[in-house]
Amino acid sequence: MKFAIAKLAAAALLVAGLSFGQAPSARVRVIHASPDAPAVDIYVDGAVALDGIPFKSATDYVPVPAGQRIFQVFVAGTQTKVAEVNVSLAGGASFSVVATGFATPDKAPGLRLLLLQDILPIDMASAYVRVVHGAPSAPAVDVYVGAPFQTLRNRTAALSNVPFGVNSNYLAVPANTGLMARVTPAGTRTIAIQSGRLSLPMGAAATVIAIDATGGGTPFDFLIVQDR
Repeated sequence: MKFAIAKLAAAALLVAGLSFGQAPSARVRVIHASPDAPAVDIYVDGAVALDGIPFKSATDYVPVPAGQRIFQVFVAGTQTKVAEVNVSLAGGASFSVVATGFATPDKAPGLRLLLLQDILPIDMASAYVRVVHGAPSAPAVDVYVGAPFQTLRNRTAALSNVPFGVNSNYLAVPANTGLMARVTPAGTRTIAIQSGRLSLPMGAAATVIAIDATGGGTPFDFLIVQDR
């Protein structure tokens, strides 16, 4: 009897050790920035994880097992697959999956999934903005961040010559101050997109995504997603 109890206790400790030793899940959210794609469903490893996501929308974070995962995008409520990507998710980390590009066949650039790891700055003394060029109809761009409607003359861009599908790191900006993000075709001062007045409290972080109008093309716009 003592031997059996000892074996059971050892087995219980082993199971507990395995449970506590497993890597935590990753946190993933999806942002729909493809201008000509209808509402979409997101599958992870062949099973639906998020559904009915419309253009210009962002989901909340959901837990996804860490490790190598296959993300697929389907037209909502159908088995019509429009994009797929194989990604590696680190346990305990947070990620944004941005669907961007054109879903229409043979229209370039085609729909793709951008995987962004959401590594938020530790310093809480400033606010932070991350910029994503997600407007497939726009050329490479320069990005300016400053006081609302401040002239761009003699100013230096915060980001220069950013091509479609590329994102910045988090940029520190003054907290509790009116700001405006502006986008111009690279090397020009011609404003193509402006965010309107933004004010972020200390420690806050946001992702600002340049997007096409519904269906594609101009007028370009910003999709702003709160990260913290």
